[in-house]
Amino acid sequence: MDTITLVTGGNKGIGRESARRLKEAGHTVLIGARDPGRGRAAAADLGVGLVHLDVTDQAGVDAAAARVRAEHGRLDVLVNNAAVNSVVAPLELTSAADAAALLDANLLGVLRVTNAFVPLLRESRHARVVNVSSTVGSFAATLEHEMFDWQVVPPLYAISKTALTMLTVKYSRALPGILVNAADPGYTETDLNEHRGTQTVTEGTDAIVHLATLGDDGPTGTFVDRHGPVAW
Repeated sequence: MDTITLVTGGNKGIGRESARRLKEAGHTVLIGARDPGRGRAAAADLGVGLVHLDVTDQAGVDAAAARVRAEHGRLDVLVNNAAVNSVVAPLELTSAADAAALLDANLLGVLRVTNAFVPLLRESRHARVVNVSSTVGSFAATLEHEMFDWQVVPPLYAISKTALTMLTVKYSRALPGILVNAADPGYTETDLNEHRGTQTVTEGTDAIVHLATLGDDGPTGTFVDRHGPVAW
């Protein structure tokens, strides 16, 4: 039986490479993209399906879930990858409105998409959810590496990933029978960091692919990078 996999934010960067590698692993892959033109181009290049999906638009998320149900009847793997890094400023210069917009995409977007697709994941015999988080949201890593300079790690982005990791743990307890885990890609060269990352996108997707292809006896509620567990 085919493994039906959806990767949000799948038209570029880590999402695109995750989609490519999971298709290579034999999955039937759909990419979610908010820009129809870029989505069509990426889907055609990768040879995968396309779902128009803006994670900040509840009606659009619901429509995407309805389409996947109509075309596939279930979802086996959900990779919540879509995120923004739109607030690059010290906290004291950050408006509540700007903060709300970033959290709407990076945290509530995952909530919207996951909740919309839970009924389809429950139709799967081996459902997996992979949330793309980051070590920059780790208390331990922040203290150990002194990541307090907003020019190094934008604080709102880090906060959104801290919350996303906890959301992952809560879902892992709320959804028995579905393996829900968080992946840290590491400092990977993408548009999100203006291509300053030190890893390739392939290296950055190692943890995502690992969690998306877990066996039925795999863990749930974990946070890992390509080297193993990440300290929280």
